[in-house]
Amino acid sequence: MTDLIYQSITGKKKAGKKSFAVLIDPDKVDDRKITELAQLTSEAKVDYLLVGGSLVISNHLDEVVKQIKKQCSTPVILFPGTPSQVSRYADGLLYLSLISGRNAELLIGQHVISAPFVKQSGLEIISTGYMVIDGGAPTTVSYISNASPIPSNKNEIAMCTAMAGEMLGMKLIYMDAGSGAERPITEAMIAAVAGVIDIPLVIGGGISDPEKAYLNCKAGADVIVVGNAIEKDPSLIMEISAAVHSVPVRL
Repeated sequence: MTDLIYQSITGKKKAGKKSFAVLIDPDKVDDRKITELAQLTSEAKVDYLLVGGSLVISNHLDEVVKQIKKQCSTPVILFPGTPSQVSRYADGLLYLSLISGRNAELLIGQHVISAPFVKQSGLEIISTGYMVIDGGAPTTVSYISNASPIPSNKNEIAMCTAMAGEMLGMKLIYMDAGSGAERPITEAMIAAVAGVIDIPLVIGGGISDPEKAYLNCKAGADVIVVGNAIEKDPSLIMEISAAVHSVPVRL
């Protein structure tokens, strides 16, 4: 296993450059949609493609990943909701530990079960401290995890949780308001968390326009993830990518 993806993420962070990732849910795409997304991704110079979701009820994860890989060179990173969401055809996998909740199964339990299969996959494994932030609407991950999200106005809780994740050895912190969030994560919370950690900060959930993506980057996000809004309007890929990559470099 190599660490080319992680080197790419950290290299861009050190250079003060922001990254954009498009999230693709295997349950919500067909061959035509994958072709469209792959083409737009290449044209927009998207940095990463995340594949997965809280629930993947279809059995064609491998086929989705293979088709994406066939049509574009953008790195494909798995964003698994369960240990079964692993495809050896991807480039990497975010090994998510739900550090914002108190459900031991999603903190370490499911990882113990999936570890042998994940190790054998040959994928680049990126340990990720996953933090669910209240986005104003119930999310699938909150329901399945039986864990309350961090309140959207409790910056100090988010800061301490992220610091703990970094000190426990996580390589990334991923703050997520969830698919279809009514309220995206505030710039104030992003800035507060970015100010207390040195590892890359990934932000997703409820980002539906280029301006919000830009403001999140200015606040301290290193990687912006958008999925739900792009499912509704794929043309946003070009606009959001341009906004993210236009953020002035700050070293």
